[in-house]
Amino acid sequence: QVQLVESGGGLVQPGGSLRLSCSASGSIVSIYSMGWYRQAPGKERELVAIIISGISTNYGDSVKGRFAISRDNAKNTVDLQMNSLKPEDTAVYYCKAILKTSATGTFMTYWGQGTQVTVSS
Repeated sequence: QVQLVESGGGLVQPGGSLRLSCSASGSIVSIYSMGWYRQAPGKERELVAIIISGISTNYGDSVKGRFAISRDNAKNTVDLQMNSLKPEDTAVYYCKAILKTSATGTFMTYWGQGTQVTVSS
């Protein structure tokens, strides 16, 4: 059974920084991608940042230049450094991984439970 556990959310003032972490555990054989999505009230879930094959990165337009994603391949973790936070960054942030386990033998998508980020003065 795969688990994605997120941490690091909270309340921060505009202009501040937060760092989110996501750790994947289970009988993981290979990870295709790990990344972060977010969903604000009344809005659809959107891409924040993703790392594919541990090398290629992609960011949502609204966070380019402010957020940075990094991955530790040995630990199966992915971090999101969020700088210059704005009130519109307020959302529940979800970790997503596409990976293969010894049980499934195929790549499947997994989601974390989400962590709240609130940017407010």
